Amino acid sequence: MGHSVIFNRNKGDNLENPAVIVRSDTMVTLLGGGELSPEDLSDALSRAPTLVAADGGADKALANGHRPEAVIGDMDSMSDAARADLDPKTLHPIAEQSSTDFDKALRSIAAPCVLAVGFTGRRIDHELAAYHTLITRPEKRCIVLGGEDIAFHARPEITLTLPIGTRVSLFPFAKLNGAATGLRWPIEPIDFRPLGQIGTSNESIASRVTLRFDGPGMLVILPRSALDAAIAALT
Repeated sequence: MGHSVIFNRNKGDNLENPAVIVRSDTMVTLLGGGELSPEDLSDALSRAPTLVAADGGADKALANGHRPEAVIGDMDSMSDAARADLDPKTLHPIAEQSSTDFDKALRSIAAPCVLAVGFTGRRIDHELAAYHTLITRPEKRCIVLGGEDIAFHARPEITLTLPIGTRVSLFPFAKLNGAATGLRWPIEPIDFRPLGQIGTSNESIASRVTLRFDGPGMLVILPRSALDAAIAALT
């Protein structure tokens, strides 16, 4: 079994020079304050046993009977009751207001993969900001879990093992081109771009789907049942 080590935040932490707070050789569950079911958290923790909360996610953790190893964020959403209940050494405030709590937490974690729960549903602006962070932190391997779907930032080349007939959606956050095998509708030579062609609701026609892109910026969206396939592909 792996273990995690918690580091104190470097006071110089910023968007360009993030400091590592949590280092883990197992996957990490990152919990936010959005929509969450007990099954969501259980599914994540069964695969990623190190629990980190992003600000108000600390209240969600405590309400579900879990104590996060670290709480990271600007601390404007966590309740006074949660703050009083947690060891002060686990609280890692990052005061800057130029990024979201999800970004603050994700950039502060070094782990093989992060499973992010509690960042979808409720507020649309928060959910969109989470996807923006996935794209702008390409060095981080992170999967956002929603009620029915998962989403992650595609690496330059990725191979997924999926049941035939699995929905595979591609949503570009930048102008890019790609190629694929195992999809019903070819993606080459499509010029993907946010204000032009997107690639939602494609479908696997083979058990192995390979995706290649000429740059960063493609969000891959799969059914929740494909979580383990996504983890295997990213790690």
